Amino acid sequence: MTGRRRSATLGQERTNVETLEFQSEARQLLRLMIHSVYSNKDTFLRELVSNASDALDKLRLETFRDKDLVADTSDLHIAIEVDREARTLTIRDNGIGMTRDDVVGLIGTIAKSGTAEFLQKLKESQDAAASQDLIGQFGIGFYSSFMVADKVTLVTKHPRSAEGVRWESAGEGTYTIEDVADAPQGTAVTLHLKPADPEDHLADYTSTAKITEIVKRYADFITWPIRMAKEDGAEPTTINSRKALWARPASEVTEDEYAEFYRHVSHDWNKPLETIRMHGEGVFEYQALLFIPSQAPLDLFMRERKRGVQLYVKRVFIMDDCEELMPEYLRFVKGVVDAQDLSLNVSRELLQHDRQIQLVRRRLVKKVLSTVKGLMSEKPESYATFWREFGGAVKEGLLSDPDNRDAILEIASFASTADAEKPTTLAEYVERMKDDQQHIYYMTGDSRATVENSPHLEALRAKGFEVLILTDPIDEMWVDAVPGFKDKTFQSIAKGQVDLETDEEKAKAEERQKDFADFLGWMTKTLADKVKEVRLSSRLTTSAACVVGDAHDLTPTLEKMYRAMGQELPPVKRILELNPDHALVSGLREAFAQRGGDDASLAESAELIHGMALLAEGGDLPDPARFVRLMSEHLERAL
Repeated sequence: MTGRRRSATLGQERTNVETLEFQSEARQLLRLMIHSVYSNKDTFLRELVSNASDALDKLRLETFRDKDLVADTSDLHIAIEVDREARTLTIRDNGIGMTRDDVVGLIGTIAKSGTAEFLQKLKESQDAAASQDLIGQFGIGFYSSFMVADKVTLVTKHPRSAEGVRWESAGEGTYTIEDVADAPQGTAVTLHLKPADPEDHLADYTSTAKITEIVKRYADFITWPIRMAKEDGAEPTTINSRKALWARPASEVTEDEYAEFYRHVSHDWNKPLETIRMHGEGVFEYQALLFIPSQAPLDLFMRERKRGVQLYVKRVFIMDDCEELMPEYLRFVKGVVDAQDLSLNVSRELLQHDRQIQLVRRRLVKKVLSTVKGLMSEKPESYATFWREFGGAVKEGLLSDPDNRDAILEIASFASTADAEKPTTLAEYVERMKDDQQHIYYMTGDSRATVENSPHLEALRAKGFEVLILTDPIDEMWVDAVPGFKDKTFQSIAKGQVDLETDEEKAKAEERQKDFADFLGWMTKTLADKVKEVRLSSRLTTSAACVVGDAHDLTPTLEKMYRAMGQELPPVKRILELNPDHALVSGLREAFAQRGGDDASLAESAELIHGMALLAEGGDLPDPARFVRLMSEHLERAL
């Protein structure tokens, strides 16, 4: 919101009337809806009915938790009212309602994470189909009203408020808001409908037959009665079946019904990638209907995101986003769990310590992971979509869920030097390993190009070893915590010693080490403030040098991550490895033998070799200006 101005009181009794401006992101979404590229405009009704259903759920939950709350819960329902003459459509509920602050905060402003990113992507999108996908990914809820209405009026009252609130806007950047003395409990949204326009996919939404068709298609499963009079003067009748999908036999539920229920619980306009049904019997009985989305939400890696599935008890809604039923790394999973033996006034604190809930959680996690494993063989394209969208989040479980670590490793995929396009599973990697290979080789980095161009890869590529290319930020962390896969240990090619040599090559290397001992000792002393040690390398074939870490050292990237989080760390010195066959190294060694270690230009050459090794791995120079000056002076002397 950027501004507000008060209106004078005119005619009828209106108090505290204001005209306010929409927040800039909200204005952009309004323009998007008014000039909508989305062809399926019927979905506005699904969004409004879903909001009404949520409001009824929340009121019943509040009355369970707060016995002092004065609210009528004797006949909770949703009513749809059509006025053909006035061309209005009203969706009314007698649920929790909103306060004045709620209305301004929820409708005048968009606090949803990822809004700016969504709008930027939409701006960059060049075609209508892509725009529709983005609209679906965001889930625009109340704003979809402006696809079909020239003006929207909302009247709402919260049980704890003395007065109700009336909100109205034509979607042109401002809205009015005022107090209403006699508003009933709940919320009513009245749409002043645009004329029907078949060419713009705009139906006649004053047709009760059309409204019934939309409700049957999108909201038949909602457990609250949705009532509408089919003709003028008739008594309203319930037009949805109210059958909970998770309680119906799987053979009686269509894929379209699953898709609509997923959209209801997730507020995502796309179809789910996979549907999972579960039924637990015995000491603790429950039913679960879970969905794996087909597209990651924009806030998947944002701190303020919501996670968890909906919890019901005997088909009574208890809470949204029940974190106790789904771990952080599976935060994208949507759906419901309906438990038979919990109290209706159960709290989050009680759930955290409930043994039965913990048991259900373990079963849900195993089922989700086994379902993904099934996709690998049965629906490889769906699996590829899943891992592309959610792999970064799932890998967090390698750190947080040691009980399921093996199962996560089995469904994980990684980029690899074996194929420039297709990722590999660890099982496929192990199957391709050389007969005497003991390690699964990997390298972390900012990008595939950085890793592929790294000097660390030279000898492994020359000898035909496959290397995993790990570029997700979480990869820097889990590789040190996970010992291995199927008796094969993980080995970073940028840390410790990489044993690639034959016995004959090792014997030759030992002789070389003796020949280079004085030179290496001098370089170690010369670069003592920068490196831990200078030694000969077995991993280089064409580059002069590379920088490696000790086996248990933090990687430079991980070190940066910790420092960015405000953690103080002692400086980590790394190891400089030299390629004895490189002309630059052998030339510097010969010069050292002839001129001794007191020559200042030789010390500068050693410093330049270290700097080039840092640059080759994409690292940062401690003093770029000094490096450039030394390089310029040495080039001048060489000309």
